[in-house]
Formats: sequence, C-alpha cells, structure tokens
Amino acid sequence: MNPIQPFLDRFGVFIVDGGLATQLEALGADLDDELWSARLLLDDAGLIRRVHDAYLRAGADCIITSTYQATLPGFMSRGLSKQEAADLIHFSVQLAVEERDAFWNSLPPADQEGRLPPLVAASVGPYAAYKADGSEYTGSYKLDKNGLAEFHRARWQILAETPANLLACETIPNFQEAQALAGLLHETPGRFAWFSFSCRDGQHIYDGTPIAECAAFLDQFERVAAVGVNCTAPRFIPELIEEIRVVSELPVIVYPNSGEIYDVADRHWVGESVPAEFGSMSREWRKLGAACIGGCCRTTPDHIRQIRDRFPRRPRR
Repeated sequence: MNPIQPFLDRFGVFIVDGGLATQLEALGADLDDELWSARLLLDDAGLIRRVHDAYLRAGADCIITSTYQATLPGFMSRGLSKQEAADLIHFSVQLAVEERDAFWNSLPPADQEGRLPPLVAASVGPYAAYKADGSEYTGSYKLDKNGLAEFHRARWQILAETPANLLACETIPNFQEAQALAGLLHETPGRFAWFSFSCRDGQHIYDGTPIAECAAFLDQFERVAAVGVNCTAPRFIPELIEEIRVVSELPVIVYPNSGEIYDVADRHWVGESVPAEFGSMSREWRKLGAACIGGCCRTTPDHIRQIRDRFPRRPRR
C-alpha cells in the first residue's frame, strides 16, 4: 500500500518537511562544500538530528533524509572505502528513523491520537547534485538514460534496503533521469517512491520537457507514491498542479522553495522569500489538487508550521 495514503484518507493532506540545508546553516553549519549537507554525516550528525526534530515538532508528517548529495563516489573522493561510504548512506536513514521514533515516543497519548506516526523518506538527489555544478537548474547532462541508471543503482539499492518508509526522487531536472529512476523502482519490488521535478516555469521541467509528459509517464507505474514539483518558485506551483492533474490520478506533491533564485555562478540565493504567505499559498495549492505539501530550499520550520496551522489534524468524516 502507498505509505502516504493513510494520511490522505485520515486528514486529506500529507505535510512534508522543509529545507534541511537551510536549517543546518541557521544552526551555524558551513555547507560550502561539494557534499553540501551530506558532509555533516561525517562531521556533525547531531545537527542533522536537531533539524529533523525541529520539522517534526513544526508538524511535518514526513522528514527527508540527508542523502540528497550523498553518493558512493562523492564519499569515496574524501578517502572513504566503498563499504564505509555505503555504511554512511545507511546511517543517514537510521539517524532519521531514530529521531522520528524518539519524537513519536515523546508525545503524550492525546497528541498521538491527533497524528499518525511520521514517515521517513530516503532522498535520492539527481545526478546534478553529485556534479555540484548547478545543473539542477538546467537539466543538461552528458549521461543518457542507461548511464543515469548505472549512476543511481548502487545508492538506490542501499536505500531500498533501509527502514525508510519510501524513497524521494527529488529535484529531477531531466526526463531521462526520471525514466532511469522509474526503472530502478521496478527492480525493487515492494518499494514506493515519489517523483518530484524542478521546473523552470509553469509547464516545463528544466530540460524543457513538459511536466505533463513526465507525470503521464509516471502514472503507469504501480508503486509511484506521488508525482509533482520541488525546489521551484511558488508562483509557478498553481499552473504546474493543474498540468499534472490533467494527465495523472496520482497524488500531487509540491514542496517549492521560498521564491528566491539560486545564482549558479556565485553559488548563493538572491531575491526575497515569501514566508508570510506560505501558509495561505498552501491552502490554494490544496484547493487546486495538491495532496502532499511542504517546502524546499530556503524554507524553515516556520514555513511548515504555517502549513500545519492551515490543516489541523482533525480526522475526515
């Protein structure tokens, strides 16, 4: 069974967490590194635990692991053996599971009755994340579908064997990459995954493929838990939801960034965020058909708290 479905059946909405790296930086972490937030698995895993806990206490139904930029070749470039790199990827999931369990066990019975035990989604970042060259925002790859499948397969198999509730194929800028990841999902019976794309406007992912084409392709796979968009400006989300719903019956997932723009050359975010409006926008997205809602880069527990405030945990009748 799709692990997201019990939340939708009971509450009508599934709330995803916000930006991991953003909150890590707020706690003082320096992420100016090609491993980005995954570096802290080596240096300060306690900070990652603190961020997971903050999002759970803000009301998230799901926390996403710190494996977005965690790959075997990435860790091995730092001197780790292949087995040590694999163990570190597994540790990222175990860390999130332990923090979820500790949070749940800390709740009084009355609070537990108003929620369901949160899920842990194992992040599968795109090939662009390993490249660390900003190609999440271009979709320009030199690898074809087979090459992308080979790149992802080892990490996918590790994550598929962890206690994560599902996998999160996120920030996908390239349609061939989605096809490759869907093939890996087919290779791991019993596993569910959501697929979310990074988009350049209200109709297209970054490589130029229409989001409707991506959603229609994924609609044929039995164990796709949701399809949608992340790390995309909030202003594009309404149109993207409508484009997806025309062609797919899958739950729609949206977790946009704050509205700032990433400057690839200077490697920093520019512009203004929209924290005050995030909660109100989440209600609009739900009315348009989004079932799973959260935040991505430059969003914080405050953004997720705003979403939860708009969707109190009252069972549907």
